Amino acid sequence: MAESGKRKRVSYANMSSQTRRSEEADSQPGTAAEDRYVEGSILSITMKNFLTYDHSVVHPGPNLNMIIGANGTGKSSIVCAICLGLAGKTAILARGDKVGLYVKRGCSKGSIEIELYKRSGNVVINREIHADNNQSLWMLNGKHCNQKAVEEEVKALQIQVGNLCQFLPQEKVGEFAKMSKVELLEATEKSVGPPEMYGYHCELKNFRNRERELENIVKEKASFLERAKQRNERNKHDMNRYYEKKRHLDVIELLSKKKPWVEYETTRKELEGVKKEREEAKKQLSALRQAQTPMLKKIQTIDNQLKPTEAQIKAKTAAIKEASLKCKQKQDQLDRKHKEIDDIKQTQRLKEMEEKDHQNRISNTRRTIEDMKAELAKIADQPDVTPRINEVNTELRRIQVERARIEGEKSDLRREKDNLCAEARSLEKKLNDVNNLMNVKEEKLRGRHKDTYTALQWLRQHKEMFDGNVHEPMMLVINVKDHRFAKYVETHIAFHDLRAFVFQRKDDMERFMAEVRDKMNLRVNAISSPEESCSRREPSRNIESLSRFGFFTYLREMFDAPDEVMSYLCQQYRVHDVPVGNDQTKAMIKTVIEEPYLKVLYTTEERYTLKRSFYSNKISTSNSAVHPSQYLTITVDAEEKRKLEQQIKTCKSKIKEIDERMKALQRDAAALDRQDNELLTEKKQLSELKGKKRQLEQKISTKQDSLRQMENNVIDLQKIEEETKDKIEAVNLQKVDIVKVFVAHMKLRAQLTIEKVYLALETVGLTAERTKLENDCREGASELKTADQKCSRLEQRKIQLTEQCKGLLRTAKSICKMQPDATLPEDLRNAFSELPDTLDEIDAMLNEERSRAECFTGLSENVVDEYNRREQEIKHLEKELEEKSNDLTAYRQNISEAKERWLNPLKQLVEQINAKFSDFFRQMQCAGEVDLHSENEEEYDKYGIRIRVKFHSSTQLHELTAYHQSGGERSVSTMLYLMALQELNRCPFRVVDEINQGMDPVNERRVFDIVVRTACKETTSQYFLITPKLLKNLEYAKEMTVLCVHNGPLMLPPNRWDEKALIRRCLKRKAKQ
Repeated sequence: MAESGKRKRVSYANMSSQTRRSEEADSQPGTAAEDRYVEGSILSITMKNFLTYDHSVVHPGPNLNMIIGANGTGKSSIVCAICLGLAGKTAILARGDKVGLYVKRGCSKGSIEIELYKRSGNVVINREIHADNNQSLWMLNGKHCNQKAVEEEVKALQIQVGNLCQFLPQEKVGEFAKMSKVELLEATEKSVGPPEMYGYHCELKNFRNRERELENIVKEKASFLERAKQRNERNKHDMNRYYEKKRHLDVIELLSKKKPWVEYETTRKELEGVKKEREEAKKQLSALRQAQTPMLKKIQTIDNQLKPTEAQIKAKTAAIKEASLKCKQKQDQLDRKHKEIDDIKQTQRLKEMEEKDHQNRISNTRRTIEDMKAELAKIADQPDVTPRINEVNTELRRIQVERARIEGEKSDLRREKDNLCAEARSLEKKLNDVNNLMNVKEEKLRGRHKDTYTALQWLRQHKEMFDGNVHEPMMLVINVKDHRFAKYVETHIAFHDLRAFVFQRKDDMERFMAEVRDKMNLRVNAISSPEESCSRREPSRNIESLSRFGFFTYLREMFDAPDEVMSYLCQQYRVHDVPVGNDQTKAMIKTVIEEPYLKVLYTTEERYTLKRSFYSNKISTSNSAVHPSQYLTITVDAEEKRKLEQQIKTCKSKIKEIDERMKALQRDAAALDRQDNELLTEKKQLSELKGKKRQLEQKISTKQDSLRQMENNVIDLQKIEEETKDKIEAVNLQKVDIVKVFVAHMKLRAQLTIEKVYLALETVGLTAERTKLENDCREGASELKTADQKCSRLEQRKIQLTEQCKGLLRTAKSICKMQPDATLPEDLRNAFSELPDTLDEIDAMLNEERSRAECFTGLSENVVDEYNRREQEIKHLEKELEEKSNDLTAYRQNISEAKERWLNPLKQLVEQINAKFSDFFRQMQCAGEVDLHSENEEEYDKYGIRIRVKFHSSTQLHELTAYHQSGGERSVSTMLYLMALQELNRCPFRVVDEINQGMDPVNERRVFDIVVRTACKETTSQYFLITPKLLKNLEYAKEMTVLCVHNGPLMLPPNRWDEKALIRRCLKRKAKQ
């Protein structure tokens, strides 16, 4: 291979890793060779304790750098060094989220040093990474700095490791085709566009957003202004109606002011007329009184004579009334005496009836005694019942003892049942808690994989379809004994197995998959356990023999699972032979990995996989972080759940048995109750028979005593009759005295009545004479009374009108807001002169004006204020709308200018890319094009670059997506697009890692030729192509730099490597062939 320059570049490595370039130059740094580098290109990369490297220095060339080596030797480690050394994020590499994971295993720190070309002086960036705390120390040109300073320096050199158009690591190759058109445009602008192009684009998007805001503001203000004008036009009509209403109200106010004055004047005139009429009435009343005086004197004389007579009549009437009252009192006394005689006679009759009844009772008692004596004679002949009563009592006591025994057993059974029920409730509560945990796990399953959850529900409803054991998804039936161990189990078992159903029989599994996958179209996993159980397999070594390394258990001992599930995990994942250690294991990891039989092991936070080479017997290891558990942290002890269910079943069985025993005891108690009732009935009958004789004797004795007492208590009717006659005679004597007094009072009342009649006749004569005189002067008196009433009425009317005039005057002056002693103002007098002068006319006009005013409803002074305020608002809105419209016009002018600054160069750039891209595809005997795509020219955030390709002559051009093309076609399209960007050369270097893996040999050869021709031109920037293999007989250019990466125990130390000797040996070997 020809030499590519005069500058000598050396690549060396210590221990087991090294990189080597295929060509060297003899010149020193700082010569004209550096002028071939684009500013920002990489001059050297130094790695210490970084991933697979102990210490290595790489010197890339200015053009195409092809890094080749077998898988696992460290090619991608160089890519990682470039990314992390230039302050890139770990997410770009997608290999580990912590920077400490990139330090070589077993080392506490590692470092990266990158030298970048710069005309004013090269830039050296150093990054030291500490594995313990994932922290980095930065140095820029030998001086300590922070990461921000490094990022600014890298940005100034146009380096963008986060841009897939410039930096495409192995893990991100597939994401290039997934980029949207908008993302691809932005990445292209940043990569090959002028420095200001992306800024113009962002500025345009901001301008467009602001333009939208201004358009919305102008639209809103114009709409608001139009609505305000419409509302004010309606308000103007209301304002005119308000003023018309106000005119009517002013007339109403004047009429209301004049009306009290008219009422006052009318009342005043009426008062003058009443005064004149009162004077005339007084004169007429005086003349009538003089004519009636003689007759009135005669009537007065008669009245004086009548008064004594009427007084005597009244006295006689009172005396008659008093005599009548005394007569009535004596009559009442006589009535009471009559009633007293009747009561004495009634008492005698009652005594006679009582004696008759007494004799009847004596006769009845004697007959009853005779009947009882006859019955007692019959009973004396029956046998003695005492022995039978004793037997019944004995049987009753036995029944009582038996009943007490049954009640005791029932009480014991009730207590036992209460205890069992309490125990069952406690067990059911525990089982519910366990089931709630299972529900949480099922919810997690539904959130992560809904199809599996749907299949689980179907399985629970159709378990009878299967012959063997069927287990729900592993994540539901695996129960980790300690939640701290869940992360190891979940890391070790793949998720597609965690959500898999486990079947004991293969035919059951096939039947299940036919139902849920084929018929229900659900994406589920199912596995069949081994025919021979593996769940009890012994580990290759006892855990005690590994305890010195910190191992404390095997993975299988950390969880419980059904036998079929455990058997599958032991066979497939060898959980019985995977030890788990602690921090001591991590500290002794170098010693641990030398132990035989270990293939997979766990420390506190990491998983290690060990592979032993078939040829060299050397061990290679890989480690990964143990992530926190998501599904298995919730532990449910299946054995405990089974025990709880069994215990609940046992409790319910015992309760049922107790209920049966209780029913049997209840039946026994009922039988005893029936027997007890029968015996009690018999005892009662025997007792009644035994006690009947004694009762009869007692009754006969009682009746005889009663008979004797009744015979002793006979009533003496003759004596009672004599006493009655004496009492009646005494009462009759009292009646004689009362009658004498009564007759005396009757005579007095008759005498008084005669005297009263004589006085009444005298009064009648005088009254007749007075009546004749009154009839003579009645006509004159009527006229006199009428005249008197008229005078009184006129006087009252005068007083009333006077007060009314005063009140009306005060009211009129108050309504007109005048002082009490003021006269009517001239302006009001003139205004009143134009109004009607009568109350009727004023009332008619008031009603008319009020009717007209009432037609204008819902109007107030606020209408006028609102109209004036809106007029000001409209003027202000018109001014604001004009300002915003001017701003929008100016903004659109700015957008137009910015669009020209951005869009014209962008179109030229896309045309250049399209020309290169199309040319590359023609060389590939395919078709491809790149265009600037936008659905709306004004939506600058929707602009994008569209790549369309065609790999077969029979098809049309199709847009490059992550789904339409094959993996190889996507790789070819991505590579050719990046090569189309290469000659535009704004970024200092590009990195593409293993993009040729999916290509077929024909396309790979064509792409390689294009890459070599394009990347080796003098006008292009630095290019890194990483690949694990190359086709034979490829065309190479002298501008290329080939870096061969080797790794293994048989590597030559760097100090023994002689490139020239290697070339000589190769030439000799080739000559011999």
